[in-house]
Amino acid sequence: MYAIVEMAGQQFKVAKDQKVYVHRLQEDEGKKVTFDKVLLLEDGGNVTIGAPVIEGAAVEAKVVKHLKGDKVIVFKKKRRKGYRKKNGHRQYLTEIVVEGILAKGAKKAAPAKAKAEAKPAAEPKKAEKKAAAPKKEAPKATEDLSSKTVAELKEMAKAKEITGYSSMKKAELIEALSK
Repeated sequence: MYAIVEMAGQQFKVAKDQKVYVHRLQEDEGKKVTFDKVLLLEDGGNVTIGAPVIEGAAVEAKVVKHLKGDKVIVFKKKRRKGYRKKNGHRQYLTEIVVEGILAKGAKKAAPAKAKAEAKPAAEPKKAEKKAAAPKKEAPKATEDLSSKTVAELKEMAKAKEITGYSSMKKAELIEALSK
């Protein structure tokens, strides 16, 4: 019996008691994990293909340890130019052991639902922040404009909706803002 299952954004062909290295999972070492995105299931010659996943099927696994993969050297060179760049990278991995493949009766993973509920709650907060941000008002005539920088004067001109402020010099900006 084997299954093709999606784990940590990648697809793996797994069987019972198989050791698999996947991208780093958030679970602690020794914890059990359930993957419910089973794409294909083979049980004694009987093949079931999901559209896109098989409902009720799951793969149960145990996190053995977290580790780093082998170092990959990235070397870039342009000949006759003296250009050489050497970079290294080590991928964070999690070693898991598949404990069982359930064909039917598996429950949906609870963390996925919790993440889905957390996202709508975060959206109103963003809207509140945008609404709470006060808009810049036009400068008052009492301010000393000659002490301001050209960039600040251009911002003030933009706020007052003065046209052609991008090509004006400092003296012209001060004159236009004082009107």
